[in-house]
Order: sequence, then C-alpha cells, then structure tokens
Amino acid sequence: MKQILINSEELQTRVAVVKDGILQDFFMERTDRDSLVGSIYKAKIKNLEPSLQAAFVDIGSGKNAFLHYWDMLPATQEMLEGSHEEAEGESKRPPAAPQSEQRPPKPVEKRPARKKPETTTPTHSATTRETGKTSFLKRVFGKILPLVKPAEEETPAKSEEAGRESNTEAPAQSTESRRPANYRQRKRPPRQPKPTLTVEDIPELFKVDQEVLVQVTKGPIGTKGARVTTNLSIPGRYLVLLPNSTHSGISRRVEEREERDRLRQIIRGLELPPNMGLICRTVGAGTKQEHFQRDLDMLLDSWNKGLEMASKQRAPFCVYQEPDLTERTLRDCLTEDIDEVIADSEEAYKCATSLLMRYNRQSKVKVRLYQNPTPIFVKFGISQQIENISNRKVNLPSGGYICIDETEALIAIDVNTGKNRSGKDHPETILTTNLEAVKEIARQLRLRNIGGLVVLDLIDMRSRKDQQTVFKTFKDLVAEDRARIKLYPISPLGLLEMTRQRENESLESTLYDDCPYCKGRGLVKSTTSMSVEIQRSLNEILARKKNVLRLVVSVHPKVMERLRSDDRKVMDAMAEEFGRQITFRADPTLHIEEFKILDQENNRKL
Repeated sequence: MKQILINSEELQTRVAVVKDGILQDFFMERTDRDSLVGSIYKAKIKNLEPSLQAAFVDIGSGKNAFLHYWDMLPATQEMLEGSHEEAEGESKRPPAAPQSEQRPPKPVEKRPARKKPETTTPTHSATTRETGKTSFLKRVFGKILPLVKPAEEETPAKSEEAGRESNTEAPAQSTESRRPANYRQRKRPPRQPKPTLTVEDIPELFKVDQEVLVQVTKGPIGTKGARVTTNLSIPGRYLVLLPNSTHSGISRRVEEREERDRLRQIIRGLELPPNMGLICRTVGAGTKQEHFQRDLDMLLDSWNKGLEMASKQRAPFCVYQEPDLTERTLRDCLTEDIDEVIADSEEAYKCATSLLMRYNRQSKVKVRLYQNPTPIFVKFGISQQIENISNRKVNLPSGGYICIDETEALIAIDVNTGKNRSGKDHPETILTTNLEAVKEIARQLRLRNIGGLVVLDLIDMRSRKDQQTVFKTFKDLVAEDRARIKLYPISPLGLLEMTRQRENESLESTLYDDCPYCKGRGLVKSTTSMSVEIQRSLNEILARKKNVLRLVVSVHPKVMERLRSDDRKVMDAMAEEFGRQITFRADPTLHIEEFKILDQENNRKL
C-alpha cells in the first residue's frame, strides 16, 4: 500500500510518501516562509555584469537574484523569432488554390530585362531586429493575449497519406509533361532569415532599471541569492504552461508511441493563446481530453490574473505564487499507485478533497481525516525513519553501511562492507554491499533533498560485469526521481559521479544551523595543540618583555587540566629558565581555543 501522510503544525508542514511502511519521500516547509522556487516575479534589473555574463534582479526577497545570460537567451530567441515571423507573414501571399481549380498558365511574353532593385532579397536589417526587440519587450512585460484556437497543423504522416491517395486516383505523370511548352518557372525569393541571438546581444535588449518577468529556479542557498530565468513555466496537474514559448511536447517518460500520438492530438486540439506552449506531464498518460482542457483553463486563468495585477504594480511584484507544500505534493505525487491520502488537520483534508475532485472525480484514491491523539507519523511508524534522515551513517540490511558527508563543493558518499559476510566469496560480498548501497543512496538523495555534485565512493569491483550491474541498477532506481539527474560511468578508482538538480537547501541545511562553538567545522583544537600554542606565546613574550616579572595565563578548564598534569614540568621549567612567575587560571567563559596572557602588575594584555 502506498500512502501520502500530511502533518500540519503551527510552524511547519510535513508530508511523507510511504510505501508498505517504508518512507519513500519526505518534504517539509516552514509556515513563515513563502515558496520561492517556481514563483514568477515582475522584477527590476539592478545591474548587468558582462564579466559574469549575468544580471542581478530585484524580486523583493532581500537579496538580488542571479539571472545568467543563458537563462535569458532561449526565451528571447523564441520571442524574436515569433515576432519576426509575424511581421514576415503579413507580406506573404495567400495560399494558392488547389491544382484542380488553377487555370492553365498564360504564355509568357518576352519583356526587356529590368534592373533588380537592391531590396529584392530580404536581409536581416536593423529595422527588423528593432521590430523583434519591441515585440519581445512588450511580451516580456506581460501582455495578455486573446484566447484563440490555433490552426491545425498537418502532420507529415497525414501529408504522405494524402499524397498516396492522390497518386491512386490519377495515373502518375511527370511534372514536365503537365507544364506547357512556354512555361517558365518563377524563382521564389529567399526567405528572410530569422534573427539569431548570442549572449553579446543581451545587454542591448535588457537595461538597468528595466522591468522583466522572471521565474525562480533555485532558492537562496547560504549567502547566495535565488537563481531565476526568463523561460517561464507554470505546472498544472496534467500540463505545464509555457507563457513565453511556442514549444509543445510530451514528457519523455511516456514511452508508448500510440499514447504519445494520442496526447499529441489532444494538445493540438486545446484552445491555447498564440505564442504559448504546452508540455504534457507523465501523469497525463491515459487521461481524457476534458481533463486537459480543464487543467489548461485553470492555468490560463491563474496566469492572466497575475498579469492583470502586475500591470498595475511596480516591480518587484509576485505575478504567480507557487502553491503551498500540501497542494504541490498532491499535484506532483498523486499518481495512480497512491491508495490513500491521510491528513491530520481539517484544512489539509479539505484541500486534498478539493484537489482530488478538481483533478479527477472518478479517482479511486481515498482521502481520510486523521483524528487519533497519537501523532500521525508515530502511528504509522515513520517518526524514527524521519529522525534517521539526519544521521551521517546509514546501515544496510546485510551489515554494510554508507556515510554521507555534505560539503560546500560536493556531497561525498562512502560505501563500506562493515560486518557484511553474506557472500560466498569476497567479490560476491562486495557486489551485494554495493547493490544494497545504491538502492539506499537513491532513497537518501530524495529524502535529504541532496543536490549538486554527488560522488559515490563504491567498494572496488574488479569485474567489469559487476560494475555494469551496479551502474544499471542505480540508473534504474534514480529514474523514478522527479529531479533531473545525470550519471557518469564508474571510474577506474571506483567512483560514480553524478549531478542532481538542486532547487532548495538540503534538509540538513533547513533543520540545522552551524555550530557557534566550532563555527561549522565540527572540530575544535585538542588540549595538546592548545598547550603547544600557549608555550610558544609564553616563550615569545618572556624573551621580549624582560621587565614583566609576573604573568597570569587564563585558559579553558579542559586546557587547564592538561597544563596541571601532562605539561606541568614543561611550564615549571620555562618559568625557571626565564626567572619569572607564571600563574595559570581556569576561565569557563573562554572558548577552548582561546587564552589570555596578562601582566599581573597592571592587568594589561601582553
């Protein structure tokens, strides 16, 4: 049985996806923080940095967001192409009549040759480029477009079938035999080239203090601000609306050709405004057309309402707010294999019921309100599993274990055999441990929301076949992950490198702050190291300050224990050598890595 459990509290909301009692996914969101990732803002460009090929924009979150030129280019290119094609289409002639209705061409009379004007061959002029820019800027500001049904495009397959049908009706006849003797073919002027953009063109299109629509793709992490893009997308239950793109497609995870063809026909039949695109999500497979149209209507309504409000507000302003955790999880995780949704609050229960009715009224998923006094996660036995997410060490079924270390540059995961002796021989034990490890690692990546560069230090396998088995197993496991993942083959050193899409901070970064004592290092200097530093400082002061006869050294109590026991003879010998009096005092207010050396006469720091 697969369930979605929703725990709503005053300060946070937690959602768990559980399969047969095993925690599969875990999400958490603080109630005092708005979800930035996925939200669309009317932002203001604060500055352009050509050296970074990026712009910094104000979205109203405190820190300026990072907008790379490459994240501006695809949408800009498509918009300029769309504007260019529209301008070009106005000068196009209407389509020719069918061949059966055309009259035979008249004889061509010889006329004196005329000099061709210089503007016969259209070129990509500055005027055309400016027209494209103007249209782009209007659209990037958020112009609401009328709702029209796009013209049906004839697929190549239909064209071929039509051609075959026409060939069977009349005998084949060469093109030359159908033309009159005095026929002269008219050369078509070359099509006007579409504008092609590079990152060097971005500063010409975008200026400081200009307002632009952007979407957050990665939330603030550490000292870095959010990352944004001008390539907008609004996800629904079955569709993803692309407001600034004419691209339409189907999720790659829908593999059956017949189903892809069916979905393609449904998308073409939807009432979509011009210059907008759609992507059919994986959950759309097997869904009826009316569900797609209802989903699209809600997306367009949300988008148009946001644009209407944004047109009356100055930047920064939120045009589209990504839903809260409960709605996002149900939208993205409510697949056919989910048996029931259980919520422990009235509000979450009503939200789940409403969304389920909106998505599919014939759904077999049950929604229940949990009213037991025992906490919902404790009742379903996943409370301890959630606590274990933060553990550095994760045990494997056969006695092995993995260690997960999160650093600034990458995530390192080490695999060890531990007490595993399950195999008949050493290679089999290694293979078993590695297979168990990659299965658990794929799960931990989702649970901990780990992103960025991840390096798996697998146990060395000499057999190439075993390496391929482990790699293929891991590849199949991470294919279920909603985040974008890229895997690289196992290296000769036994390392498996991968990248995982990072949208927000990891669960560890969300739950924990850096230790104020060790400053996030997880380590402090040993008492021996501190004793050596104190001796070095005393030697330097005693040699330099010959008029100071009595000194007071204040140290942490643990360091004091070291100085009184193991290093007492060393300190006495130093005082005797210089002929000075050295007094040591324990000060619990001092950090273990801190000490003070004072002149006892005037209490002045030396």
